[in-house]
Amino acid sequence: MRFAFSTLGVPELPVDEVARLAADNGFHGVELRASPEGPVHTGLSADQRAEVAAVFSGAGVEILTVAGYAKVAAAGDDQPVLDEIAAGVALAHDLGAPFLRVFPGGEGVPSEEADALAARRLAAAAPAAADRGVRVLLETHDSHRAGADVARVVGRVGHTGAGALWDVMHTWLAGEQPAASFAALAPYLGYLQVKDIASADDTAPLPLGAGVLPLAETVEVLSRAEWDGWLCWEYEKRWYPGAPELPALLGAGREHLDRLLTESA
Repeated sequence: MRFAFSTLGVPELPVDEVARLAADNGFHGVELRASPEGPVHTGLSADQRAEVAAVFSGAGVEILTVAGYAKVAAAGDDQPVLDEIAAGVALAHDLGAPFLRVFPGGEGVPSEEADALAARRLAAAAPAAADRGVRVLLETHDSHRAGADVARVVGRVGHTGAGALWDVMHTWLAGEQPAASFAALAPYLGYLQVKDIASADDTAPLPLGAGVLPLAETVEVLSRAEWDGWLCWEYEKRWYPGAPELPALLGAGREHLDRLLTESA
């Protein structure tokens, strides 16, 4: 397996410092959060996109994902959602990232309607994304927290340009065991986001291994299945300003992931 971390943990750092942190701490890639207030977003010019790609390439670090915020199950017209996905796909393509992350965002929408909205929009976006070498991944999150929820949607899409992103915190919060999550998501799985928290009521980020999430069990499930993909540490510093700074934790986090792999072998 290969390891990445999300820039959600270092939201203010310029891309050259992010690339240096990844390389210095043995991470193979990064998940780049795409937001207007950050250094990477869909408003970058062609030259700026080329500069970002060159920074990571020069450091020997892959750009794993553009983490976008389109909500494919949200109520409303399709076109604004599709336009947001298309902009994210274009950015991912220009940066050389194989994935674009999207959210469900269907809170308050009846389940069957939310599924239909998400499947229809992903089906509309997937062919053009695939043509550009990008796969749109629906994250286990908010209205579709369990692996079974996301698999139900992506299975209806029926196109390789759409897939799943497994956030282990959300499937755990949904009461789904890692083996069940993997069984549901395996046919569509792009990669995993790993993290750690103190409890269901306290989701502030902790160093990997310091909380309650079933990371060892998850890695064991992946190893038994001989799944050889990416684990991305999503440390949600952006939403919890009081959390310890991520850079000082990266080395130990990388070592913890290595231990999990060794123990599951």
